[in-house]
Order: sequence, then C-alpha cells, then structure tokens
Amino acid sequence: MDIGKKLKRLRIKHQLTLEELANRSELSKGFLSQLENNNCSPSISTLEDLLEVLGSSLQEFFSEKSEEVIVFSGKDYYENRQEEYKIDYLVPNAQKNAMEPIRIEIFPDGKSQEVTPHDGEDFGYVIRGGVDLIYGSERHHLKKGDTFYVSCNENYHLENNSKTNCELIWISTPPFF
Repeated sequence: MDIGKKLKRLRIKHQLTLEELANRSELSKGFLSQLENNNCSPSISTLEDLLEVLGSSLQEFFSEKSEEVIVFSGKDYYENRQEEYKIDYLVPNAQKNAMEPIRIEIFPDGKSQEVTPHDGEDFGYVIRGGVDLIYGSERHHLKKGDTFYVSCNENYHLENNSKTNCELIWISTPPFF
C-alpha cells in the first residue's frame, strides 16, 4: 500500500492544502510533504491524528476494499469470438454494473445473438458498415453514424446482410452479454 499517495488523495478530497493540513494536525508542512512523497513513515499515533483530521480511521484507511477503476484500455478488454460475430467487452466485470458497453463486429451475412424481452433498455451506435435491426416484426436498416435505442420488451437481434464487416458500440442495461 502506498501510504503517502493515499494520504495525499484524502487531503485533496477534503480540499486541503499541505499548509492547512499542517495547521490542523499540528505537524510541519515539510513533514507532511515527505509523508506524501514516501520519504518517511508516520508513527501509528501520528497517522491516527492525521486520519482524524481527514475524517477517516486506521480501519478505513487500511481496508482492502479496491479502489474504483474508471479508465480502461485495450489490454483490459475481453474478446468473445463466435462464428458470426466478435464481441469486445469494453469494461471488465461489467455484469456488476448498471450497464454493459461492448463493441461488436458482425461478420458478412452474420447476425448477433437474439436478445429476449427483459426489464431494460439497449442502445447501439454504428461505427462502420451497415446493419439491420430486427425488433419484433419490424426491420430497420442502420448505416455508419446511425443509432438505435430500444426498450427490451420485444425479441430483437442485428443482421449484417452485406459483404463487409459491421462494427457497433452496444450498451445494455442491465448487463446482458
């Protein structure tokens, strides 16, 4: 655990300057700077005093709850390749979230899996190519730049009836894929 980094985050969260924290904790600004830069370590009693000023406790400070990750890159994506399409899961473990964004590439003459009725809504944005949205008995053709937004009270799927791949961003709520 990076104690200095975590102390600095708490200080900034409480919108305190080093000088303000120094005044409230009766420690020197230089000492606090050294702590935040991991150039020294606080005693337990000093850490307790600092955490009290920062509205925390030793138990909260050292709890193992993971910090929320808000930025993901290509190395974080998980790929699921099927015969007719490929899905890139853009947010790891999105099943625990309220929505699930994916990038789906539907191959020529391919189709996505069937989405069955459920409580939720889905959104799609066509990045490349064209695709048909089959929603219940309706068929809608979408091209690059088009979007769809559906309440999931009908069966639906996407079909690529062209000779080139189609790529979409598809967001489901609650997570479906």
